[in-house]
Amino acid sequence: MQARLLLEDGTLFTGKSFGSEGDSVGEVVFNTGITGYQEVLSDPSYCGQIVTMTYPLIGNYGVIRDDFESVRPFIHGFVVREHEEVPSNWRAQYTLGSLLKEYGIIGISGIDTRMLTRKIRHHGVMKGLLTTSNRSVAELTEMLRGEKLITDQVARVSTKSVFGAPGHKERIVLVDFGAKSGIIRDLSKRDCDVVVVPHTATAEQIRRLAPDGILLSNGPGDPKDVLHAVDTIKQLLGEFPIFGICLGHQLFALACGADTEKLKFGHRGGNHPVKDLISGRCYITSQNHGYTVKEESIAGTELEVTHINNNDRTVEGLKHKTYPAFSVQYHPEAAPGPFDSSYLFDDFLEMIRSYKQQHPAQPRQAQLLADWQSTAAAVSEKGELQYAKK
Repeated sequence: MQARLLLEDGTLFTGKSFGSEGDSVGEVVFNTGITGYQEVLSDPSYCGQIVTMTYPLIGNYGVIRDDFESVRPFIHGFVVREHEEVPSNWRAQYTLGSLLKEYGIIGISGIDTRMLTRKIRHHGVMKGLLTTSNRSVAELTEMLRGEKLITDQVARVSTKSVFGAPGHKERIVLVDFGAKSGIIRDLSKRDCDVVVVPHTATAEQIRRLAPDGILLSNGPGDPKDVLHAVDTIKQLLGEFPIFGICLGHQLFALACGADTEKLKFGHRGGNHPVKDLISGRCYITSQNHGYTVKEESIAGTELEVTHINNNDRTVEGLKHKTYPAFSVQYHPEAAPGPFDSSYLFDDFLEMIRSYKQQHPAQPRQAQLLADWQSTAAAVSEKGELQYAKK
């Protein structure tokens, strides 16, 4: 069956359909990874996007559920040069086409993905319509103009309820803006007691979970569409050690008074060079984002830049000058990509332990007494029954 991809500038690509049928509108982006297409498919950060793979052959090793980064794909379309229908891999459980069909995702193959990628690099990401219908180009153009890109991606991909991955060491509250499973895996490897909460969790709800540290996850879309999370982070800064990843990095920056902006075509792939300004070392990193922290907006805040992108000099890492808090724009959990930066999870845990040594917890009995006294005082103000005091 034929499939077509229409861009908002009028460019039309015609290829072969695989996966589901129908119409789908999304932001057309590209990923430069040579491998890892199933992790790309299952990364919640791609919610609302039509993803183009620049590597030509996709589907050759099939799909393995154990390698997924979420329970289901959230992308709005998949664009490849060559789709391999019969994978060669003893671990394969599904073909790429059958997976897309299961979740209602349209795939298109046989188009010039190099031309498409060059167009995006030159003009920037743009809205696109992926369809298997026989509508005329005029009808498709009208349909594309009438559709708006979604802005509620985080609400679509975040967990709706609290759940845990039990461990015996530090309790980490992971605020889920679209968290990849790799983050939980890395924390669990270190025997952390992980509690995952929705993006709407308030500061008070997080406090009640008695965390040792808070991790702000990756996620899709514009950080300014999640301003309620910025207010929550402001309230928790300085009270708990905080580590932000990708969207969590941008939200952390906004909470500290910096600003963000949209990149022309973003960073998506597993080979992005990042320089650590403290050590001078360069790391090859896995990235997936379309927004960045504006470097000039950091002046006058309590933030300092710790990492930069060696390709375009954008901000890749921040830390707070006073509070135990830092963030990175890239993915230390990788999946797909190199694991060069997984040490950042160890740095986060070391920061937690150092903070706890410098701020020893109040004895539990004293805390209970303080809570009781505050409750009694509140009752007294209401003119209700008073309790005897020594």
